[in-house]
Amino acid sequence: MSLVQRISTFLRSPRGQQLVERGRRELAKPENQRKLKQLASRLSSRRR
Repeated sequence: MSLVQRISTFLRSPRGQQLVERGRRELAKPENQRKLKQLASRLSSRRR
């Protein structure tokens, strides 16, 4: 079984669904959105 298949199977499992839902809740928080935007900004400025 390839890595992609194993990840896909895990994400369909109950535990995987819990983690996906937790990730969605965390991403909905404004402070986490701000942190991600700052990280993306830093990463994009390094490429130039």
